[in-house]
Amino acid sequence: MENGLTLKQIVAAIVIAGAFCGAPVLVAAESAHLLIIVGLAGDPEHGELFRKWASTLADTASQRLAVPKENIAYLTDEDTPHGPATARSTREEVVRAFGALAARAGEDDTVMIVLFGHGSFDGKTAKFNLPGPDMTPADFVPLLAKLRSKRVIFANTASASGPFVEALSGPGRVVLAATRTGAEKYATLFGGPFVEAFGTDAADVDRNGRVSVLEAFDYARKQVAAAYQREGLLQTEHAILDDNGDKEGSMEPGPQSKDGQSAALLSLGSSRAQPAPANEQLRALYAERQALERRIESLKLLKSGMDPEKYSAELEKLATELAMKTRQIREAEGKSK
Repeated sequence: MENGLTLKQIVAAIVIAGAFCGAPVLVAAESAHLLIIVGLAGDPEHGELFRKWASTLADTASQRLAVPKENIAYLTDEDTPHGPATARSTREEVVRAFGALAARAGEDDTVMIVLFGHGSFDGKTAKFNLPGPDMTPADFVPLLAKLRSKRVIFANTASASGPFVEALSGPGRVVLAATRTGAEKYATLFGGPFVEAFGTDAADVDRNGRVSVLEAFDYARKQVAAAYQREGLLQTEHAILDDNGDKEGSMEPGPQSKDGQSAALLSLGSSRAQPAPANEQLRALYAERQALERRIESLKLLKSGMDPEKYSAELEKLATELAMKTRQIREAEGKSK
């Protein structure tokens, strides 16, 4: 690239900037939004389990990951919502919840939507079962389109959820399902370990203080396989993840694979709280650096849909700004000692 940095230099600048700050690049918990939807279960026993997973996720997000409670919405299938639940999971309330997300979440905010419950498939159309009218993948398409965020995670942990991946796949989205097809219609185990992943250090494979979506997916996938193996049962669910917008999910995504690169960057929050510096100038510089880090992550998530030259130019610009901002922080830290 003439009159500019090479791709190798750009990557090095980003890595060096992260090393200077003495901590991994993390998404601010304040910029995270979580929508939990519990649909119909089919029987009381499953319903109790799905609601347990949902409430655990809500508690983990607010207590461990420091996501503000006002950024968490929880819709339940029960007639009278209680506890952390904010409303009943009717189609009308789901649409309303997405409207609130569209109004609150900015383009660099992280938005996670998680579905727990029972799904169905008639050979043509998959459905997520709700009190009243069910919702199909096509019903969620316009709701997701209203979100400004470039960092959206949509997780359907229900049975027969595979078709949601193809329908909702797109740039800036991580879409995952508990089953690879609509034909995998039996109750799924995936939701339990997926929720557990965000509350256990065991899922944090790279030990950077945050559980990425990819790490949570891998943790849940392995736990599910182990559970079927322990019971000597044929595995009837195979989770898939898509994050490159090609409408095809992978059962074994990875940070260097076709799917998994964006999921490796995204997380709901960090379990390692970073105390804010007392110095007002440093606080401002840290906030500016964090904004640049979020912009770089957002750019990476949108890479598949961008012109390669435009992507490289924008990445070079942001990486240079990040390196300069980090240098300012080091100088300010030196003066404050």
